[in-house]
Amino acid sequence: MTMTPRPPALHPFPALADHRAPRAKRIPTSRKVHGVTLIDDYAWLRAKNWQQVIEEPEKIPAEIKRYLAAENRYAAHGFRASRPLQKQLIAEMRGRMVEDESAPPWKDGPWLYYERYRKGAQYTLCCRKPVSGGREQVLLDGPKEARGLDYFDIGATAVSPDHSLMAWAADLTGSESYIIRLRDLATGLDHDRLERTSGDLVWGRDGTFFYYIELDQSQRPYRVMRHRLGDEQAQDAEIFREADSGWFVSLDRTQDDRYGFIDIHDHETTEVLLLDLDDPREVPVPVFPREQGIEYEIDHHEGRLIIRTNHADQSGRKPEDYRIIAMPVGETDTNKAEVLVEEIPGRAIQSVHVLKDWLIWSTLGAEGPAIHARHWKTGRERHFTARAAGASASEVDTGSREGDATRPTRVGDISGAIGPEYESAILRLSFSSPADPEITLDHNLDTGEETILKHQLVPSGHDAARYVVERLEAPAADGATIPVTILRLASTPIDGTAPCLLYGYGAYGYAMDADFETDRLSLVDRGFVYAIAHIRGGMEKGFGWYRDGKREKKINSFSDFITSADFLVDKGYAAPKRIVAHGVSAGGMLMGGVANMAGEKFAGIIAEVPFVDSLNTILDPTLPLTPPEWVEWGNPIEDKAAFEAMRAYSPYDNISAKTYPPMFIVGGLTDPRVTYWEPAKFVAKLRATMSGGGPILFRTNMGAGHDGASGRYRQLDDVARAYAFAMEVTGVAPGSETA
Repeated sequence: MTMTPRPPALHPFPALADHRAPRAKRIPTSRKVHGVTLIDDYAWLRAKNWQQVIEEPEKIPAEIKRYLAAENRYAAHGFRASRPLQKQLIAEMRGRMVEDESAPPWKDGPWLYYERYRKGAQYTLCCRKPVSGGREQVLLDGPKEARGLDYFDIGATAVSPDHSLMAWAADLTGSESYIIRLRDLATGLDHDRLERTSGDLVWGRDGTFFYYIELDQSQRPYRVMRHRLGDEQAQDAEIFREADSGWFVSLDRTQDDRYGFIDIHDHETTEVLLLDLDDPREVPVPVFPREQGIEYEIDHHEGRLIIRTNHADQSGRKPEDYRIIAMPVGETDTNKAEVLVEEIPGRAIQSVHVLKDWLIWSTLGAEGPAIHARHWKTGRERHFTARAAGASASEVDTGSREGDATRPTRVGDISGAIGPEYESAILRLSFSSPADPEITLDHNLDTGEETILKHQLVPSGHDAARYVVERLEAPAADGATIPVTILRLASTPIDGTAPCLLYGYGAYGYAMDADFETDRLSLVDRGFVYAIAHIRGGMEKGFGWYRDGKREKKINSFSDFITSADFLVDKGYAAPKRIVAHGVSAGGMLMGGVANMAGEKFAGIIAEVPFVDSLNTILDPTLPLTPPEWVEWGNPIEDKAAFEAMRAYSPYDNISAKTYPPMFIVGGLTDPRVTYWEPAKFVAKLRATMSGGGPILFRTNMGAGHDGASGRYRQLDDVARAYAFAMEVTGVAPGSETA
């Protein structure tokens, strides 16, 4: 059965009636940009030693710490009444997890490598077994390494070519500054400690050296170093330095291990430099000269580079959704390239990979995600889509509902991966839908044989037939249609009474997957409709959909989300003012904009690590991500039009004296992406300006960064708070049982 919700409380979180919300002091500062005076009353919340705080959170200035602590206490009072509900939610979510879960192994030479959990452990074990049979060897014991730490995240792990050593990276603060250590796999002892790295690393083929990336003082990956085993970090050689702070630097290797490569990029331009993994003395060689607006990625196959690119074709037209070409190593004239895969407008080519006998690429468009493979010699192709996973009884043809602006589609997700070996025919595929747990299988491209490796288990039980998955299309005022994915109980009525959580992101061309997430069931089983708005700024309809939600067109992301909410109400999927909006990071900026533009439409808003002080941040080139972000948002320092566009939607700059819905806002003290003072300033100004509504609950995780708490179970605490908030503001009784 579904629960009958109680009416939403006129004043949510009654426990706060006896507690006064914190008020940050106002210290006005002003500056003039493009002739406009910007006044900021809360700039003082940005610590002068913020770079130190990100890596050493205990160094936060006392006055700022007191304010954040007061906000945390106020939020704790607000959530006190729902603690029994939060415990119930955590128990439910944990009950859906396999406590001793293990990932399917990958073969690499004589070994099978994999990760698994011990029952009840927060962190994984990195393990291997001989292919020929034998005992498991635990290479890295995550729980042991994390002992006594508030935060722990394992980044890259890379085994040496002879499988005797493993370089591994760990972030100990949430700052995304990784320490690389070298482990002797025979003894388990570590040596060669490298600090302030991005975590990326690539071994040379003789196993005597590896490449890694150092961070600068603003936490940006900026130079590639070569480390010889046994040397001190100070002895390492600089291989490449990126002088322009507007570029990201990363490291990878080709599938055949012939080349390493340095990838230098922003959000619309790429340069790739090849590294000879046989000869560390070689200077990195660019694949193409850096050219504004040209993006590409590479792999290597039998003397040719296989390149996914938007380089112009011979007619001079740039393929917006990319194509795949092949060129000899050293050739730079794309007119001489062999075109392997042509562009299909509206269906973005997202990635390209190679095996010795197979070319593999992935695409995404309105029809959903797909994986493709082509035999190099015969041209024979195989294609895999989410629909190929099999029609689930939970999926319905929404096009049959009279009057709906929808079209029939099967909603689900597919992902593909290849292992470390080049001479392999195995493509690993994973299928799921919002209602159907993931199935992982190995598909042999040579024979077509499939081996199911894993069915995602839900130990507490799961019946997919109880749920309905739908894909709707919400019509926007400008003629665009916005995909909206729905998950609900089949018994939840579509009569305009249900509470709804609507999630959105819409930035960087990142597409929201229609996959299986067990946490959502705690809302859906209580009668919620869980919806994802695939708004412009993402990649759901190709690169054009992304570009229609960035820079001067960013306002489309906000209006698309509001349109999606209105559409759900109009079609009876959600009750008026019983929708909770939810977004994270750039999706948190979306939440701030929505609160300013149409907060009255929502029962509540959840904004996690929200990019809400966006104009001030993008005006400050000293911050970690600001220069690389100019191509995404515009450069308001040099471009007055970009300044005016950002000023028109920047959440912090558009708070007004109006009624705001209840809001739950989360920050991370060591977050280098969305610095802690962004949400802190937003909340302080909101409290001082809004004419009514609320409450505004603000919690800063004092021991974590952008991704929240580390550890698979501690993360459930964060989810439980967010869901308890959603239930409170929509009037779902805290003591309600699941359906």
